[in-house]
Amino acid sequence: MSMAAAAQDTAFRFVMLSDTHIGNETGAEDLERSIRDINAQPGIAFVMISGDITEFGADKEIMLAKSIFDQLKVPWYIIPGNHDSNWSESGCNTFKKVFGSETFAMEYHGILFLGTGCGPSMRMGPGQIPREHIVWLDQQLKAHPDKNQPIIFVNHYPQDSTLNNWYETLDRFRGRNLKAVICGHGHANHHLDFEGAPGIMCRSNLRAGKAVGGYNIVSVMGDSLIFNERTPEVGTLPAWNRVGIAHTNWLQHPPRPDYHLNDTFRNVQEKWLVQEDGDLGGGVTLAGNQVLYANTNGYVKSVSLESGKPRWEYKTGGKIYATPLVTGSHVIVPGTDQDIYSFNAANGRVQWHFTTGKAIVSSAAQSGDLSIVAGSDGHCRALETATGKLRWDFDSVRGFVEMKPLLYNGLVMFGSWGNDFYALDAATGQPRWTWNSGATNRMFSPANCAPVATGGKVFIVAPDRYMTCLDAATGTQLWRLKDTANWVRESMGLSEDSSKVYVKTMQGRIMAIDTHAPERRILWTSPVMLGYEICPSALREYKGVLYVPTQSGVVYALSAKDGSLRWKHKFSNCAVNNIVPVNEHRVLAGAADGRIVCLEIK
Repeated sequence: MSMAAAAQDTAFRFVMLSDTHIGNETGAEDLERSIRDINAQPGIAFVMISGDITEFGADKEIMLAKSIFDQLKVPWYIIPGNHDSNWSESGCNTFKKVFGSETFAMEYHGILFLGTGCGPSMRMGPGQIPREHIVWLDQQLKAHPDKNQPIIFVNHYPQDSTLNNWYETLDRFRGRNLKAVICGHGHANHHLDFEGAPGIMCRSNLRAGKAVGGYNIVSVMGDSLIFNERTPEVGTLPAWNRVGIAHTNWLQHPPRPDYHLNDTFRNVQEKWLVQEDGDLGGGVTLAGNQVLYANTNGYVKSVSLESGKPRWEYKTGGKIYATPLVTGSHVIVPGTDQDIYSFNAANGRVQWHFTTGKAIVSSAAQSGDLSIVAGSDGHCRALETATGKLRWDFDSVRGFVEMKPLLYNGLVMFGSWGNDFYALDAATGQPRWTWNSGATNRMFSPANCAPVATGGKVFIVAPDRYMTCLDAATGTQLWRLKDTANWVRESMGLSEDSSKVYVKTMQGRIMAIDTHAPERRILWTSPVMLGYEICPSALREYKGVLYVPTQSGVVYALSAKDGSLRWKHKFSNCAVNNIVPVNEHRVLAGAADGRIVCLEIK
């Protein structure tokens, strides 16, 4: 039986575009062809674009995409995907500025269409709807209280466990008249099921080795949605999917993140937990009796170490992905509003700010009386911490910088998303050496790892899955290894005695690497298996305990001697950004979903 809709039964038609990947070799041409074709189609009410608009989240890619979408002759609604947010040189501000929003809500023929963005934002890891978008979704549902109103929800990711917080959206739609969930990400047409809610994954607009790309035309009927793939300027294929839009038959008792592991380690308790209304872009910092952090709503905040209650806050002009640097009475925080801020640690008052040429998505590092910040505008700057006065400026960085610079033996070292790793003189900013892995794909850059150095050596792990050891004085490559059984990514740390480099592998292993050996030599591999791991979070040893952050919201405490398990505790289902030991009995941690926890170990 044909699934084609009879014309008289069709209430309206709209277009689903996804995964346009402007910046890809054919992305712009494929999108221009589709938009010409959409403009020629009769009766299209509007267009929805479900993420991965760009290849790398670059400003020029976003601007080019906007110029192409502006050629549409019907209304269009757009959300970002992980490619737009994970590598954004502007910290996702350009997308919001150019397109006006990262979410959309609109009503058409009585149907409420809701779309939220999807990261991860600026940190590699599983998909995650930003916390601020979850808060926005609550506001939209509150503003539309009629539980019988039909809803179609659009997100880049499927609403399943490939998304860290899938259950936060689905639980909000339980009890509502959710008709369908439409997504992209997989680059192919698929019918899915999200706990009983009909799911539809739509193809990428890219040609993918064929002569022409494509998109979907969706016909809304009284009792169903009909999906037809359209080959632009060629023809419309027979319908590939029909979704009945009766009330959703929700799965009862669906799987949810399991916190039962905490019952095994009752000696570890949550002294307090703070839930922010935005993501935690960077990590937490301890400063005396207060905990400092910043979020993607643009706030720098201080809470009490004892209670987690607010002490002070300051609102900047953009999202923040920096971990605050505390040096003396100063708290240094770079922001995506292009400013570097110095706050008074006691009361949060701005002591000075320095304006750069572009958003900053990295953290500051301390070198004596200098605060060193590498940005997105091709510059690495050293500012006098006391005054904000510029001491030196290196202006030849390729690509933007996301990591906190490493200070070692009078050098400032950092990588960029231009495939380079730099070493500058910490006193003058003059270049000492630059290392390049030879990779042509910028996504393999050593740009978001936290390098460590000891014994005249610098150790790097990067998305190309290589571990590299360089001579710190010259940048000469001493050894470089890709172990297919133990793929490293961007997570590492140095032992307290500097004898070991700890690395986390994608297979979920923790290994200790000998820093003295002339090649990679494994001292131990932890018997603890974390599961699949790709989030970039530094490992930290403190008084013989190795603290390991994970992408699943679990904090692990291992013996630094052999990697055996001391305890573990889950406080989130998203990536843990960092772990800060206060003492042997208290630990702080922050997660990407805006959760900050203080753990007490009895």
